[in-house]
Amino acid sequence: MAERVFDRETILDLTVNIVPLGIMAFFLVLFVAARPWTGSFFIDVIGWGLLVIPFVSLALLTYIAAIKIEGPDAT
Repeated sequence: MAERVFDRETILDLTVNIVPLGIMAFFLVLFVAARPWTGSFFIDVIGWGLLVIPFVSLALLTYIAAIKIEGPDAT
């Protein structure tokens, strides 16, 4: 059987970051489908930037936190 990347306790610790990632992913899909900003290129860039940059940053932070929680002895 394949070994898991993170154990159960680590995933429970990271749930506080995974829930907002899910909410942001929902809005990413919603904005791709609905296209709420169709006026100006500047407004499009600002709108997407305010959604994508925090999503990527939080995903990276969550991954780094998972690595730190696992500790150096996890391989």
